[in-house]
Amino acid sequence: MAPKNRIIIDTDPGVDDVLALLLALSASPEELEVAMISVSYGNVPLHSTLRNVVALFHVLEKEMEWRESTGKGQPYGALRAFKPIVAIGAEHALEDEILMADHFHGADGLHGVHEAHPHLSPSDTWRSLFSNTPGEPGPDPSSYSNFFTPSKTPSHKEMLRLLKESPEDTITIVAIGPLTNVALAAAEDPETFLRVKELVVMGGAMGVEGNITPCAEFNTYADAVAAARVFALTSHTPSSTMPPVIHGKSILSAYPTKLLRQLKLTLFPLDITTPHELRRKFFDQKIKPLKEAGSPLAQWTDTFMTGTFNKIEAMLGDGSEEGLSLHDPLTIWYMIERDNPAWKPAPTLEDIRIETCGQWTRGMHVVDRRVRAKPGEQSSAVMTDPEDPMDAVTLDDVPGDTMGWLSVRKGNRIRRVIESPGVDVFPDELMKRLFA
Repeated sequence: MAPKNRIIIDTDPGVDDVLALLLALSASPEELEVAMISVSYGNVPLHSTLRNVVALFHVLEKEMEWRESTGKGQPYGALRAFKPIVAIGAEHALEDEILMADHFHGADGLHGVHEAHPHLSPSDTWRSLFSNTPGEPGPDPSSYSNFFTPSKTPSHKEMLRLLKESPEDTITIVAIGPLTNVALAAAEDPETFLRVKELVVMGGAMGVEGNITPCAEFNTYADAVAAARVFALTSHTPSSTMPPVIHGKSILSAYPTKLLRQLKLTLFPLDITTPHELRRKFFDQKIKPLKEAGSPLAQWTDTFMTGTFNKIEAMLGDGSEEGLSLHDPLTIWYMIERDNPAWKPAPTLEDIRIETCGQWTRGMHVVDRRVRAKPGEQSSAVMTDPEDPMDAVTLDDVPGDTMGWLSVRKGNRIRRVIESPGVDVFPDELMKRLFA
């Protein structure tokens, strides 16, 4: 049976990114196919995020061997059924310096797990799998791993190739890091990029505080220009929300004036992700017997989770129990249970725009909270012919509304998730799937 959902994961591993990848690979073959893992800078530099992805597959191979030797069964159906491409992308934001979160994730992104468990870390020969340096020695890419296929092609080009070679509306991109790689793909070939079924984005803060500035979430802040460009593809008029050029010339081209369709973008901001927490006591209770039994995956995961909980304890300093917000894994749970009616979006598509220039508000998700009528939404002003300049589009321009907030043709159209199948349900579901 073909999987319900075929996905590309664009990620910057990171602790919760690794949990998200594990969750995706633990799905059944009928639920999910991970066609590609696109690696980005973000939580730590690109060479570290890539190392974490390769190490994840290395640990999973050890885990499968251990399970076979102990007769514990073989979970991770998607991992065993499909062999995703792993490709590397951008090393930095489109127009800015690198922003990292190593203060939270540790210098390697996983709180020193490679040094703590050298027997679970791959040798450095893996680096040549992704390098185009002539004559560089290394392992055979085709036989290096049973579980992934390395690519020397930039990840945004691999994205476009998969989208072009697959039927329209059959691949979803799940973006859980800065949107740089996604923006590069969209800019290079917008029409091919818009063959995507859905773009699921973990990013932003709407009615809650940010986690990197008072009003911005890390992924968006790390490359606000990329986020603004990607969000603009949800608009009937992408030029209306494209980021202004403030440092000379943009490195990416403008989109064509007319596109065949708009991007379907589903947003998971901090408002919905933060309450879904994996608590320390619950994690320790579940992981302890597996560690004692000798599970490589449990030993590896426990190391960076313990480091994360210790960091959260130091940050809070109030004696409360530590909990890791499952920001990135929540998007994968959505893909696994995409048809569950308990997932609820906001009642209407929202005009959410990204601030790219503000001194204090860079990366902020901006919405118009004013209660004002939009003439283009009135029944007497419904557009019937977008090619006719005398049609209702002429009523879409409101005097004084220079930024198009009251326009139905301008502005972004984002689907924002506001409810999940359960804040209390997810941690148990996550641990069951990861450590079945």
